[in-house]
Amino acid sequence: MTLVSYQPWTRSINRLHRQIDQLFGESVAAPANDGATVAHWSPAVDVLEEAAQFTVRADLPGVEAKDIQVTADNGVLTIRGERHFEKREPQQAGFERFERVEGAFLRRFTLPDTVRADDIRARHNNGVLEVIIPKQPAAEPRRVNVEVN
Repeated sequence: MTLVSYQPWTRSINRLHRQIDQLFGESVAAPANDGATVAHWSPAVDVLEEAAQFTVRADLPGVEAKDIQVTADNGVLTIRGERHFEKREPQQAGFERFERVEGAFLRRFTLPDTVRADDIRARHNNGVLEVIIPKQPAAEPRRVNVEVN
């Protein structure tokens, strides 16, 4: 499974984008090429490789299972969804601070050739999405005998 390379500025730029978005109170995200909206936030993800499977765990607090889509297509695992918060009017003038982000999220991972994409399972429990990606045994190289004429 290939992970995204280290990009030290990405986290800072994403944080700045969220702060600007919160400041103006509306999304400044543009549509992506595939018609989906650009992600507003990115959940923290753990990827574990074990002998028989890969396990991907994503922290998705406040996201309902019905708002999560997990797909495996052309060697790419995609986790996307959206977190919604209840809109409320302030009760009285006073201090408010909102740090939790709402909106769309998207994470993509390249799958190795040794996974069984048809057997991928996902479950959502207590704000954690767990995706189990079973491996298939790697093909052993076959030795070919050379014949003499």
